[in-house]
Order: sequence, then structure tokens, then C-alpha cells
Amino acid sequence: MVRCYKALSNPPPSCYNLRKVKIHVRRLRSGNGGSSSCAGDQHPQLESPGPAGSAGGTPSRRTRFRLQFPQLALRRRLGQLSCMSRPALKLRSWPLTILYYLLPFGALKPLTRVGWRPVSRVALYKSVPTRLLSRAWGRLNQVELPTWLRKPVYSLYIWTFGVNMKEAAVEDLHHYRNLSEFFRRKLKPQARPVCGVHSVISPSDGKILNFGQVKNCEVEQVKGVTYSLESFLGPRISTDEMHFSQAPPGNSFQQQLVTKEGNELYHCVIYLAPGDYHCFHSPTDWTVSHRRHFPGSLMSVNPGVARWIKELFCHNERVVLTGDWKHGFFSLTAVGATNVGSIRIYFDQDLHTNSPNYSKGSYNDFSFISNNNKEGIPMRKGEHLGEFNLGSTIVLIFEAPKDFRFNLKAGQKIRFGEALGSL
Repeated sequence: MVRCYKALSNPPPSCYNLRKVKIHVRRLRSGNGGSSSCAGDQHPQLESPGPAGSAGGTPSRRTRFRLQFPQLALRRRLGQLSCMSRPALKLRSWPLTILYYLLPFGALKPLTRVGWRPVSRVALYKSVPTRLLSRAWGRLNQVELPTWLRKPVYSLYIWTFGVNMKEAAVEDLHHYRNLSEFFRRKLKPQARPVCGVHSVISPSDGKILNFGQVKNCEVEQVKGVTYSLESFLGPRISTDEMHFSQAPPGNSFQQQLVTKEGNELYHCVIYLAPGDYHCFHSPTDWTVSHRRHFPGSLMSVNPGVARWIKELFCHNERVVLTGDWKHGFFSLTAVGATNVGSIRIYFDQDLHTNSPNYSKGSYNDFSFISNNNKEGIPMRKGEHLGEFNLGSTIVLIFEAPKDFRFNLKAGQKIRFGEALGSL
């Protein structure tokens, strides 16, 4: 409602005529919505009903200004925001954006009608300092708990995430001095028998998000959401570090990874929930020749977030282990997540993840052939390979003959040692 302080030259209209004036002003504004609202522009001629209900007078300049003042004020303030530097603009816009998404009933939705646009949910989520929060969480996990507090804290975690402590090598909760030791608990040897028949087994406990052949140099992180194979693995490693012969030159990055004629490239994505067993193992008999570490963000890899953010796995910090197996190229990638900045590879003591300073888009390479020996690191199927802190994602990308078949269903739960597929 707008109140005019200067009386019109005509007598005050009736309630019916006031409603008529209000509707008439709205129509004029919508009709001139493309025109500028500055004070120097030509204003529309607003008609005011006379004593008999006819349009007999025109409001004064001050009256017309009063009628347009609220919208003018908002547009001027938003114009000041658009002229600000980028950091200042974020500082001014994000509090409004947070309120825009949190307040019920679209309380701030009218602001969008005068030119303001909220920051997208994805940009807002990416601005959260997840690396700092993950380092703080890691420090908290290493704090030794008093003996009397251990059982209540761990029992709450077990109840929340459905942890099966009967499979743990040590079931006594008082044995674990801090949360970090509890997350990295070992299992009883008979709890996870390794399948010896199938060629590829699950490297960890988790949930199957996606699997299948790699097509058009893209891999699905969840159904319908893809990421670039080259962005995920990085530039191709020199064949001098591999045990197989160089592949014929191809038109795509995918063709360069396939080293044997008649083979295809396959992938499998396994999500580790907070309640799962956090260590991961070798999925087959293979030789690790190279490690590539991508520092990056630590956004959640929950399937819901993976559907929301395209190329999530390419943004997050990850450790790519590449090598070869009996059918050609083989790689295992451990993807970090929120509160999972610590990725540990048992045979790689030089690896340090979630460092405070890093260059966006950079990566660090380490060759196990040129630095250690000429054979690389041989891994047996089921052998301990590394561990996460809390939960994350494992991505397998490997070469295999065309008759390779997965024995899986998307969304199914799987445990370490169970078969992924076979020839």
C-alpha cells in the first residue's frame, strides 16, 4: 500500500474508485515494464477519477514519484550491488540468498521481481569451507576420550549408522581410544571371505551406484549424471611406466587407455556410507605403477548430492592408482569427501592429503617404477590397500575383453570380497 501526502485537486474518490485507480496503476506499470524507472524518464500519465467517476485529473509529479518510490528504491540498491567488486557482491548477496532458501512461504520471493537473483544452491554449497571443516573434524577424531565416555559415544554412532560390531576384530568399545580408531576398526578374518572364482571382487563394503562400459569418454557417477574420463584420471601416463605395449593412437582418451585389440573399458562406482567398513583392498591381482594425487574440494559424495552436482568426482580430492592386470589397463581411485580428507595408501608413505594450501586444478605424480624399482607394487586380490576416515567412494576403471559381465544391480549393497564380475 502506498500513501500519498499531497492531496489531489479533485475531491477524494469513493472506495470503489480507489480500487479502480489501484488496478489502473498496475496495468500501466505492466505495460511500461521495459522502460527505465529513473527520475529523469518520462512517467506514465496516471488518470484519477473525478467526482462522477470519470478520469478528470492527473496526479502531480510528487504524487507520481511517491507511487513508484518503493520499486525505485529496490532497483537502486540492486544497481549498487551490480557495481560492486565480486568479493563485496558475495558478502552482500549471500546472506540474502541463505534467507531466501531458509525462510518459509517464499518470504523473499518478491525481491526477484525487481531484478535480484539468489546465488544458486550449487554455488552456495561449493562456497562452504569443507576442507577446513574436514581438518577440524580430523583433529577432533584424534582426541582421546575418557574411558567412561567411550561406550555412550560409540553406541550412539552404532545406533545411528547401523554398525555391526559382531564383525569387528575387537568388540569391546572401551578398547578404541578415539573416534579415529573406531572408524578404522579391523574385521575378523572370517567376516569377509574373498571370492576366488571371479576375476574382480569388491574392494570395500558399500553401495553400488553405477557400473558398465565407458561410452563417449564419459562415466556416470549416478544414473543420468556423468563426468569426463580425462578430467577424472588426468592426462595419460607415459607407457614407459606400464608393463604393456603402447596402444595405437586413437581419436579419444578412452581409445588411448585400451591397449589390446577387442577389449573394452569398464567402470564401477562404490559408495561407502559412514557405517560401513572403512578400509579398502585390492580388487584383483595387479601391479600398481603410478600414483596421481588431485587436491581439491571435499564435498559430500552422498548419492543425493552426486545427482545435484555434475562432475562432483572431478571437483573432489582424489588419489588415482594406475597400473596393469592380465587384461591390460587397471585403475582404482579413492575419492575424498566431507570429513574424509584423510586418504591413506599403506605402501605410499609420501602421500599427504587435505593440505591447507593447494593450487586448484593441479595434481602430483609419483612413479613406483622409477622411484622404487622396475617392477612396481604387486598387489594380490584381497590384500590391504588403504583406508578412509568416515566414508567415501571407490571408482574402478579397467580394461577387459568384450565378454566381461558384471554380476550386479544398481543400488545393491555389497561387501568386500564379493564378486563384481567375471569373464
